[in-house]
Amino acid sequence: MKHIIGGNQAPVSLEVKWLTVDEESAGQRLDNYLIRHLKGVPKTHVYRIIRSGEVRVNKGRASADSRIATGDVVRLPPVRISDKVADKAAHPAPGREFPVLLEDEAMLALNKPAGVAVHGGSGVSFGVIEQLRQARPQAKLLELVHRLDRNTSGILLVAKKRSALKHLQDQFRERETGKTYLALVQGEWPARNKVIDLPLHKYLLQGKDGAEGERRVRVTTPEDPEGMRSITLVKVAERLQGSTLLEVTIKTGRTHQIRVHLASQGHPIAGDDKYGDFEWNKNLQKQGHKRMFLHAWRLQFNHPVTGERVELNAELPTELQQFKDHVRIKTPPI
Repeated sequence: MKHIIGGNQAPVSLEVKWLTVDEESAGQRLDNYLIRHLKGVPKTHVYRIIRSGEVRVNKGRASADSRIATGDVVRLPPVRISDKVADKAAHPAPGREFPVLLEDEAMLALNKPAGVAVHGGSGVSFGVIEQLRQARPQAKLLELVHRLDRNTSGILLVAKKRSALKHLQDQFRERETGKTYLALVQGEWPARNKVIDLPLHKYLLQGKDGAEGERRVRVTTPEDPEGMRSITLVKVAERLQGSTLLEVTIKTGRTHQIRVHLASQGHPIAGDDKYGDFEWNKNLQKQGHKRMFLHAWRLQFNHPVTGERVELNAELPTELQQFKDHVRIKTPPI
């Protein structure tokens, strides 16, 4: 039950809640546990209700840095939630399942279609994770392990246990995963160009009335204090008519890394509306190609439970395969 106090204040939950700590949450700090469960509640308010004693663990007061254990019962007092979170609760994302490449008790690997954001935000009300949660209300936990750009298709990992989430994210952070994409680029990529080691700098375009505009990324110099070292490995997969299909492996996971690195070499990705060749893209659209040709094709990682090395492959979506066939150079008969 929720009640609105005043015309401009956020909704308030009138219910006191009791949460029982499960094995996956055991060992966490109390403040982190609450922040995860009280989505939409400002962190300052979370710390306030801990200090005031309104939050109780096994009926006793606890500090923000207290570690919770399996079976602990945590009391949550009524709290204000933001209008944005309240609106999401009133208008939930439509439930949707996505093609599954691998699923077990710890994790889920999806084949994400292009045109769908991985999560809501930045003008997008919902994404893959919100739709998946709606489709699987019985799931205790569904969290994104990593991200893909909205217009990039391919392999996306979702954790079903907090221990799996941490294990997999640690692998991404420590560069222990193998991430290879398929990208169709303009022109004939030189076979000798196998490594791109150029730092990237994020910035914002100027929006209307001085507001912040869209996010962009550019290649910068090693001297740039805000530049992030970025390494991309490139292998020619196939020569096509006026273009080249590349296998692109990223050693660092920077925003728009592949798109900016390839464009910086004079070979932008087909259909890239931010860093691409706009005239070429127009011609491609006339030929029926209407999306960015970037696909998360192969992913290698250690399974978060068994430790075994896993390799997943997601074949090209139909629309990319059909376009590749369309521009393939026909081998002349012998």
